[in-house]
Amino acid sequence: MAAKSVSSTLKRLLSEIKNISSETNYKDSLAAQYINSQFRKYETTEQQHCRAREEMKFTAETYLCYLSSVRKLKELNETYSGKGERSIRETADMVGFKLPHDPK
Repeated sequence: MAAKSVSSTLKRLLSEIKNISSETNYKDSLAAQYINSQFRKYETTEQQHCRAREEMKFTAETYLCYLSSVRKLKELNETYSGKGERSIRETADMVGFKLPHDPK
């Protein structure tokens, strides 16, 4: 169970690196190479208990949270960035409200 958790953390972390990487092959980036080397360095078997591995997993999850939060913040800023004055209809559409229709 723990090895599966660590490998899923590694996959998610590399996925976030892929999202922010400007290189075509993100696996060649220095960040991805460093992350892979650290995960290999603290690889253990089921019969071993390694405190450094637990610390590495915690640090990886912290970086994963940071990278995904930065990506989500960037998406929110792009969506809701100040574009000057907006009409009432644009603002209502943006937040999911519907305007009442004028009875004519």
